[in-house]
Amino acid sequence: MTETSPTPPLPFAPPPASPSPDTTPFERFAGDRSKGLLLLCDHASNALPARYGSLGLPDSEFRRHIAYDIGVRELTLMLAQAFGVPALMTTYSRLLIDPNRGEDDPTLVMRLSDGAVVPGNADHDAAERAHRLATYHRPYHDAITDEIDAAIADGHPPAILSIHSYTAVWRGVPRPWHAGVLWDSDPRFALPLLAGLMDDPDLVVGDNEPYDGALKNDCMYRHGTARGLAHALLEVRQDLIADPAGVTAWAERLVPLLARILANGEGLNEIRHHGSRCE
Repeated sequence: MTETSPTPPLPFAPPPASPSPDTTPFERFAGDRSKGLLLLCDHASNALPARYGSLGLPDSEFRRHIAYDIGVRELTLMLAQAFGVPALMTTYSRLLIDPNRGEDDPTLVMRLSDGAVVPGNADHDAAERAHRLATYHRPYHDAITDEIDAAIADGHPPAILSIHSYTAVWRGVPRPWHAGVLWDSDPRFALPLLAGLMDDPDLVVGDNEPYDGALKNDCMYRHGTARGLAHALLEVRQDLIADPAGVTAWAERLVPLLARILANGEGLNEIRHHGSRCE
């Protein structure tokens, strides 16, 4: 069990500008590994490297969920700042390549996303796919692996929290949940997080909604399930974190909840294998 301050310091500093994907495929927030928490943000940016232009899409598409998860970079950085823990975030749009997918996933490079044809992806070949994997996808995952390896070597296997957001309406159907917790078979982080959110009478919380958390070779499978690390994926409805006030409100909601989980979580910082529902 890793002890942490019951109330990490607030308020939050404004987040810095994201690095360019031409410079680095991932952004690192350095933190104290002994606190037993690693934050990840797979869809933090809507930027593209200069060589790809706009992939043939209008600017308006890069303000939508198809390009990134709205509000998540800011929320991730606020939580990292509050706890003083490491965080890793991508600097490129999911339209280039999706870091939350396994290398063999057919949706790794999307030709069509939520009704939008992506011209710059339509004719990509094996060589281009290999380039995007080597230049953008793998460096992010290698950085996560390195961070986890270093934490374990220091005697502090981390619990992993991945931050995402989702659209309020999908294919014309409103989504009732304010947030959802996605998980596979390891209950150590996910169930306390679910219970804490469900205790809030103002929230409708989804258990593996609006998506299922068991996806073979995705980010949580690769770095959490396969390595026996406690983990959870938090989805927040994007309209609730689309502006600084909303992000701050959710950070203020999550900080005390996460502090309690970290202080009281049984086995949260131990390596225990729970298997997967997708195997």
